[in-house]
Amino acid sequence: MTYLDDFEFFGNTNKVHGFIDSLKSGNSLFSLVISYTETCEIPGITFAGADKNSIKFTPPADAEYLYYGYCKTIDQIPMTPDGKPTPALLTKTALESCSIPHIVINAGSKISPQLPFIQTGLSHGRNISIESAMSYSQVSQAVDYGRMVGRNLAFMTDCLIIGESIPGGTTTALAVLLGLGFKAKVSSSIPNNPIELKNEIVNLALERLTSKDPFHVLSEVGDPMIAFVSGMLSSASEITKVMLAGGTQMAAVLAFASKIGFNEQNTAIGTTSYISDDNNANFKSLVTEIADIPGITVNPGLKNSKFSGLKAFSQGFVKEGAGAGGSIIASMIKTGNDSNHFLTLAEKEYHRLFTSL
Repeated sequence: MTYLDDFEFFGNTNKVHGFIDSLKSGNSLFSLVISYTETCEIPGITFAGADKNSIKFTPPADAEYLYYGYCKTIDQIPMTPDGKPTPALLTKTALESCSIPHIVINAGSKISPQLPFIQTGLSHGRNISIESAMSYSQVSQAVDYGRMVGRNLAFMTDCLIIGESIPGGTTTALAVLLGLGFKAKVSSSIPNNPIELKNEIVNLALERLTSKDPFHVLSEVGDPMIAFVSGMLSSASEITKVMLAGGTQMAAVLAFASKIGFNEQNTAIGTTSYISDDNNANFKSLVTEIADIPGITVNPGLKNSKFSGLKAFSQGFVKEGAGAGGSIIASMIKTGNDSNHFLTLAEKEYHRLFTSL
C-alpha cells in the first residue's frame, strides 16, 4: 500500500501530477488565514468551540497551537462542547512530519494570536442573518490585501498551501455559493448538519441581494476570509502552484475567485474524504462545476484510531478545518508515508495533549 491508495482524484485529473511534483520538491509553504463571522454566534450553527463565548478564541488558539503545541489565549486547545479536538491537531501533525514551514495571517479575527503573524487590519464579518457582512469597500480592501500577501508568499515557494480557521464559515460559504449562482449543498462540523437552520439564515441573507455583482454578493452574505483568500489565490496562482486546503469554505473561495480571475493551471483543492464522502454535501461536483482544476481528497485513516476523539472525525464530527486535508496530502506526498503512518503520529500527538490536561 502507498499513500496514493489513500487519495482520490477528481475534476481535471490531468493536472494532478504537476501538483504532486511541486509537493515532492519539499519547498512548500503553509499559510493559515484566521478570521471571524458573527454568524457563528447563532445558537446551533457550529461546534467550533466549547460554548458561545469561547468561539471567538478558536481561530487564534488554532494558530497558537500550530506554533507552540499549546494555546495562550485560552487554557486548552479548541474543542467541541463534548471534548473533540480541533482539526488543527491533524494539521500540526502533518506539517511537523514533513518539515513544511507555516505562517499565520489575521484577516478579520476578533482576537489576535499571541505570536508573530501578518496583520491585515481587516474587520471581522457581521451576522448575515440580520445585516450585511461587510461594506462593498471592505470586500475590495480584503481582496486587494489578499493579492498583496499572496504575491509575496508565492515567490517563496513551489506550492503555497492555504488553510483557514473561521467558525461558522460553512454557513457564509453556502450563502456565497448560492448568491453566485451555484447549486451548493455544504458540510457541517456537526454530524446532524443543521440544514434547516442554515437555509433559514442563508435565505434571510440572500433576500438583501440586489445585483449579481460578486463584490455585492460577498458584502451582503459572505465573510472576510473568502474575500482575502480569493485575493491570495488570484495573485499567487500567477506565480506558483496553490493548493486550497479545505472543503466547503474553500469551494466558496474558488467560486468568488472564478469571478475575479485566477490561474486554473496552477490551482488545486485538497481536503479530507470526510468532506467528499458527506452525503449532505456535493463537494466534488460543486468544485468541478466552478473551475477546471484538480481535486485531491485524502482518507487519514482515523476510523482505525484507538482514541474516540480522533475516530470522531470519521463519524461526521468536524471533518475538516485549519487546512487539515491539504496538509495531510502535502505531508504524504513529501514523505511517501501512508495513512497508517500518519495515524500513528496523530495518536502520539493526541496522547501528548490529553495526558497533559
